[in-house]
Amino acid sequence: MTEEKDRAQEQEKTTKENPMREIIVGKVVVNIGAGQGGEHLQKAEKVIQLLTNKKPVRTYAKATNKDLGVRKGMPIGCKTTLRGDVCYEFIKKALWIRNNKLPNYCFDSSGNLSFGISDYTDFEGMKYDPDIGIFGLDINIVLERRGFRVARRRRKRAKIGHNHRVAREEAIKFMMDKFHIEVI
Repeated sequence: MTEEKDRAQEQEKTTKENPMREIIVGKVVVNIGAGQGGEHLQKAEKVIQLLTNKKPVRTYAKATNKDLGVRKGMPIGCKTTLRGDVCYEFIKKALWIRNNKLPNYCFDSSGNLSFGISDYTDFEGMKYDPDIGIFGLDINIVLERRGFRVARRRRKRAKIGHNHRVAREEAIKFMMDKFHIEVI
């Protein structure tokens, strides 16, 4: 435990010296798994468009599951990606619904976090519409450092060094400092 504290203090000191060590929100992915296509999926797309003001993209089944009645290639959900200042505002709204508290297991070893919201009407300004119904959604937040593009670019792609990756403890500290959440 003391090694983690020493590492966190060292990281904080180097962040002040080196702006490339700063942690930022890379993207936020909002996902609704409708489980079936047709009208139900169209309603889920409408919910995402109401919440994010962006057109959602459909997601398709990767495998066939006879028990659930899902065939490979069948549309079963929708998602949208938020980047820039829009994602910070959306995170604040989503965390407010969760009372600014997240369980420890929401954070993974790569520094990302995921959590769910059981009803979209909990968002500020949203009212229940009987035509749409009730939809829950998943929110995935990707945290990274500046320069992470090196791993994704098309030309001269390179690996990200171990020290430049965001650790779980660093992600928790970032979320506590930036968004004032409590990790349970």
